[in-house]
Order: sequence, then C-alpha cells, then structure tokens
Amino acid sequence: MPTTKTAVSSKVAVKKSVVKPVEKPASRSASTKFPKSEPAAAVSSAKKPKNWIPTEAEVLSMPESEYMNAAQLRFFKQKLQQMEQEILSNADETVEHLHENVVVPDPADRATIEEEHALELRTRDRERKLLKKVQQSIARIDSGDYGWCEETGDPIGVARLMARPTATLSLEAQQRRELRQKMYGD
Repeated sequence: MPTTKTAVSSKVAVKKSVVKPVEKPASRSASTKFPKSEPAAAVSSAKKPKNWIPTEAEVLSMPESEYMNAAQLRFFKQKLQQMEQEILSNADETVEHLHENVVVPDPADRATIEEEHALELRTRDRERKLLKKVQQSIARIDSGDYGWCEETGDPIGVARLMARPTATLSLEAQQRRELRQKMYGD
C-alpha cells in the first residue's frame, strides 16, 4: 500500500509541475500581440492553411497557454463581422418596412401598426448600440487588445467571449461594476 500512495503522490507532483498558469504579458508590444507563427496545437499532423479559422469547439478545446492566439482572434473577428452584417441587414429591412405605406381606415388597426413600428424602432436602437460595441471589438482585435479586461488586464476568457463577444471586462470585474452600480446608482 505505501508504494501505491507514493506512486500516486509522485504523479500528482509531476502534473503540478507541468501545468503553467496563464499570464498576461507585462507589456503587450506589437511583437507580443499576435504570435508570428501558428501555435503548436493549431498545426497538427494535418497542416492547416495560414488563414485557417477554427470552429467554436476547436477554440474551446485550445489550451489556456494559447489564449488569444492568431487563430482565436480570426475566429472572434469573423464572429463579430457576422454580427455586424446581421445588424446592418436588419436595419435595411426596417427601413424598407417603414417605407411601406399602408392606409388603414380603422383606428385600432392603425394603432396596432404604429405600436409595431415603435417596437421595431426600439429594437433597432438597441441594435445600433450593439453595432457600436461590435465595431469597437473589431478595432480591439486589430489593435491587439481583444480578450483582455480593460480594468484588470486579466484574460476575459474564451467561454465568456463566446457568450458575449463584445465583452470588455472579465467576469469578476463585471460583477464588481454591477455591484457598485446597484449600491451607488449610475
């Protein structure tokens, strides 16, 4: 029995020495923003093209040591550009829809149509604000700041960015901000 316990202890010790915590570089200069070559995990036995864009599952399966590598940045940039195109196409559809001139003599029907238009305009206003955030996120990718918390400089995390690609704060920083807003108001 003691030999088994010793063997298990030595395996745990080996695992602890292999795992490296993710550290943000002290200064993200142009040379550290984007890796010059593809990471080891991205270049597997099947060679991937230079502009290869991974799937969501591949991005999630990448190790933390490769956080915000070139492939992940391309993935998020593509995702943000798709969001931008959807918002712009929705805006175009709204403009076309509002230009339709329907004459309805019934006041109740007219009120319903006006309410639908008001709801659609409120939705487009929210999308307009989201579009601004999407465009800022794309600019952050281009500048090399995407994926890092604005307040703490810590990694935001791939899972959080998958859920909210426009996130600029880590989960902890966002919770602190929401708590301050709740306690002190705007």
